[in-house]
Amino acid sequence: MSTTIEVSGDKPSTITVGRDLGFAPIVGALDESATKVLIIHARPLAPRAEALATHLRSLGYEAATADHPDAEAGKAIEVVAGLWDTCGRLQLGRKDAIVAMGGGATTDMAGFVAATWLRGVMLINVPTTLLGMVDAAVGGKTGINTSVGKNLVGSFYPAVAVVADMSLLETLPREDLAAGAAEVIKCGFIADPEILRIVGETDPARLLDPASEELAEITTRAVAVKARVVSADLTEGGLREILNYGHTLAHAIERANDYGWRHGDAVAVGCCFAARLARARGLLTDADVARHDALFSRLGLPTRYEGTDLERLRAIMASDKKVRRGVLRFVLLHGIANPRTETIEHSELVDAARAIGIPS
Repeated sequence: MSTTIEVSGDKPSTITVGRDLGFAPIVGALDESATKVLIIHARPLAPRAEALATHLRSLGYEAATADHPDAEAGKAIEVVAGLWDTCGRLQLGRKDAIVAMGGGATTDMAGFVAATWLRGVMLINVPTTLLGMVDAAVGGKTGINTSVGKNLVGSFYPAVAVVADMSLLETLPREDLAAGAAEVIKCGFIADPEILRIVGETDPARLLDPASEELAEITTRAVAVKARVVSADLTEGGLREILNYGHTLAHAIERANDYGWRHGDAVAVGCCFAARLARARGLLTDADVARHDALFSRLGLPTRYEGTDLERLRAIMASDKKVRRGVLRFVLLHGIANPRTETIEHSELVDAARAIGIPS
């Protein structure tokens, strides 16, 4: 059984969430004029990528595979340049396709390759992590990192199809599942309180079981939240900023640790930090803040950070894409499921930082 979620707007796409989906949704998404497919994959997924290539060849397509360094190390211009050369050797045309198979780093980077080769070829995302399914693979953001920060070079280039097969999560470590669930919980706080109820009432072991109905439901709900937002605002002109709840601090933590922190772990801390900024302004209650801490920690996610002082983090946050005229802007909740972007003064950061362990 699967669920199909449509993203509307200028660049529509289809997201399929289910179990044991196989290769049919990928083949079905190809343009009828396509003759070649390049599968860009994370290295551990080489057997599955080759299986897809073999299947495509049996259908008459010319298919090739290309791997890349793991995680954020793969999101480098040198990696992209090498894949451009691969596209050239394959003579990948505009009606042909790139399939991105892997976690968020894969779909971010491979999406950028698809967006820039011949100024755009078809992209199909096959996320294999929970984080990729609910975040990176959906919504059209592609990007690579620079020495200045994360995802600062990229484009808005939605995949025509996203195939989120829950059965691919069965070999994922619990810590990676939990990190993906952080983005799911974030979606609950900004738009769908039913996610928060399910997380709060379901045994954590079951919630992080790839075969459970509860994980499938909250995953589908989180994807639907993002699909609704992206349908209304693909290029982050305003509304889409709400998806960055918790991310201003999260990206700074990741960069301060040379991307050694899981993205979801950093988002959990970032949401708990933002909740305290909102509480100081009277926008959230003490109970709302406690609910942030309880739901993230319920899945073993961190809610505190003590590794970098505030001044260093603030300097990194100055490069955040939401900054306007040098002023930091955070997504804050005006009550659960009512997010808005607000300017924040430096003095406000101090108390919130101290509350979650960040040294001044």
